[in-house]
Amino acid sequence: MPVLRVALDLPLHRLFDYLSPAAGAADVGRRVKVPFGRGERIGVIVAVVDDSAWPVAQLKQAGEILAEPAPLPDDFFALCEFASNYYQAPFGEVVLQALPAGLKRLTPPERRAGRARKAPPALAQPALTAEQAAAIGKVTVDGGFSANLLFGVTGSGKTEVYLRLVEQVLALGRQVLLLVPEINLTPQLEERVRGRFPTREVVSLHSELAEAARERNWLAAFGGQAEIVLGTRLAVFTPMPRLGLIIVDEEHDPSFKQQDGMRYSARDVAVVRARQAAIPILLGSATPSLETWANAEGGRYGRLDLKARANPEARLPAVHVIDTRRLVLKEGVSAPLLAAIRERLARREQSLVFLNRRGYAPVLACPACGWVSRCQRCAANLVLHLADRRLRCHHCGFENGIPRACPTCGNQDIHPFGRGTQRVEEWLQGEFPEARILRVDRDAVKSRKQWEAVLERIHGGEADILVGTQMLAKGHDFPRLTLVGVLGADAALYAADWRAPERLFAQLMQVAGRAGRAELAGEVLIQTQYPDHPLFAALVAQDYPGFAAAQLKEREQAGFPPYAFQAVLRAEAPAMAEAIAFLEQAAALPVIGEHDQVMLYDPVPMKMARLANLERGQLLAESYSRPALQTFLPRWRAAIDGLKAGSKLRWHLEVDPLEL
Repeated sequence: MPVLRVALDLPLHRLFDYLSPAAGAADVGRRVKVPFGRGERIGVIVAVVDDSAWPVAQLKQAGEILAEPAPLPDDFFALCEFASNYYQAPFGEVVLQALPAGLKRLTPPERRAGRARKAPPALAQPALTAEQAAAIGKVTVDGGFSANLLFGVTGSGKTEVYLRLVEQVLALGRQVLLLVPEINLTPQLEERVRGRFPTREVVSLHSELAEAARERNWLAAFGGQAEIVLGTRLAVFTPMPRLGLIIVDEEHDPSFKQQDGMRYSARDVAVVRARQAAIPILLGSATPSLETWANAEGGRYGRLDLKARANPEARLPAVHVIDTRRLVLKEGVSAPLLAAIRERLARREQSLVFLNRRGYAPVLACPACGWVSRCQRCAANLVLHLADRRLRCHHCGFENGIPRACPTCGNQDIHPFGRGTQRVEEWLQGEFPEARILRVDRDAVKSRKQWEAVLERIHGGEADILVGTQMLAKGHDFPRLTLVGVLGADAALYAADWRAPERLFAQLMQVAGRAGRAELAGEVLIQTQYPDHPLFAALVAQDYPGFAAAQLKEREQAGFPPYAFQAVLRAEAPAMAEAIAFLEQAAALPVIGEHDQVMLYDPVPMKMARLANLERGQLLAESYSRPALQTFLPRWRAAIDGLKAGSKLRWHLEVDPLEL
C-alpha cells in the first residue's frame, strides 16, 4: 500500500508516514488531512513511497487528499529544504508557514470573491537619467542568475530602475517578486506600481491583510494570474510558476530578518531563490548592509551606482552637526534647530523632527527614593504614554496606570525623565502655536488606513512640522519637506552591539534623505555631544563608501561578520540558573570536540535578560568557515535534542544573528 510522507507544522525535525491506498506520485505537493494525537491536522505530502521505516501496523490511515489548489512545485520544496537546512528549522514548519492561514485550516471559512479594485490613473514614464539608463543596461533579465547591488543615494530614482526592469520581465511573460521591509512602505509603492502597470495583475502579501485577502492574493501568485507580487519578508517563499525577477528594496533593513519561529533572513533567502531559479536579483539601498557591500566589493555581486538625485532640480541636502556640549537645550531641542524650524514656517515649508523613541518619556521616576517605573515581566522600564495615561512596556506589552504617588515612598512629586515623540510634540505645539504639528509613530499610526490618511495629510500640505520615528525615515517623498532635525542620536554611538554604528549611520542617512527631494533645497541638522566622531564626519560628507570601508576594516580586525560566521543557541526558563545550566550542558557535548574549526564562547545572559517573565541566556558558536559551521550545526542540534531540560525551558538556534 502506498505510504505518504507528510510535512506537519511541528517543532520536530522529521516527516510523518501515513497509509493511503489511492495515493500516487501526482499527489506530491498536495495538502492532506491526517490524524495526529487525538485530533486532525493539515499536512503537505512531500513524497509517496512504497514502504516505511516504521512497521505498517503502527501507521495510521491518512484522511482526505485535498485537490485544490494545485500541488506545490518542486522549486518551492527546494527553497524550503535550503531554509530548513541552513537555519536549522524543522522542514514541516518551513513548508507550512509559507502557506496562508486559510489553507492550513481543517474547515476553512466560506470565502467571498474579492471586490474589483478601481484602476488607478495611469502614470507616465519619467525620462531616465544617464545613471539610471546605465544601471538598467547592466541587468540582463533573460540571461540567467545574476545578483546586483543598486547603490543609489536617497532620491536617485531606484524605484524607476525597478519599474523599467519589471517592464522588461513582464514583456517576456514572466512574474516579478518585489520585497519591501515594512508594511508602511507598501501602499505608496503599490500605488506607483499599479499606476505604471494598470492592465497588469498586482497583488500584495503582508500581515496587515485580512486572512481572506491574503489567501486570495497568494493563490493568484501561485496560479500565475498575479504578474507582480509586492510583499514583506514571508512573501519570499510564495510559489510563482513564471518568476523572472526578484527585487529587494531597502535590502539593509533589519525587518527582513524574522525574529521568532524560523529565524531567517528574507534577503538572503531571496538570493538563494534567484540562484535556484536562474533569474536575476536586484538589491537596492542607499545604505547597503555591510555584508552586501562586502559581496559587491569582492565581486560576488555586481554594483550599479546612482550618485545623483533623479530630479534635476533637486540636490542632496546639506548636513550640519550641532555641537550641544555648551548649548542649553529646551526639551532636547537646540536654539539653532528652533531657528531653522521657524525659518521653514515663514517660508511655508515642512520640517521633520526625528526622534526614534515613542511615548512621552522613557521612564517615570521618583527623585526622593530612586523608584523607577520598571516592567514587572521584563528587564526594561515602562515607558510613559501621557496621552493615554498609561505606563507601557515596549517589549512584552505589559501596561499599568500612572501612579498618583511613588509606590515605594509615597512622594507625590514623581517626574518623567528623558523624552519621546509625545513630549516633543507637546512642547513644539507650545513653542509654535500657529503651526500644524503631526506626530507619526506606532502609537499614532496603527493601521494601513491610518497610514494612508497621514501620508495624504503630509502631501496635501496639512502639516508644518512632523515629529516622527523611523516610520518616516525611508521610502517616502515629501516635496515640501526641506528640514530634518535629529534628536537623541548619541544613544546608539557607544552601544554594546557592534552593529550599532552601521544601523545608526543607515538610519541617519535615510532620514536625512527625506529633505530637499524636489526643487527646494534641503538641510539636515544633527544634534550631538560627539561632533568629532568619525560617523558624523562621514554623514556630513555623505560618504557611505568611506564609512563602510572603515567599518569593514574594524570588523576584519575583530573577527566579526562578514569575516566570521555565527550561530547562537538561546534558552529561556523561569530562572536564569536553569537557562545557563542548560547552555553549559550544550557547550559540553562530545560532538563539539569533533569540529575544531568551530569555537564556542561561555554561556551568558542575553542583553534583554528577562522578557515576559522568562530569564534568557545565550551561547555563541563561531567559525571563520561557513561550511565548517554548517557541518557542525545539525549534529550539535541533534545532540541538544537529546538533553534533558525542565518542562518550562525553551531553546532555539539562530543562524546569522543580528543581535547578541
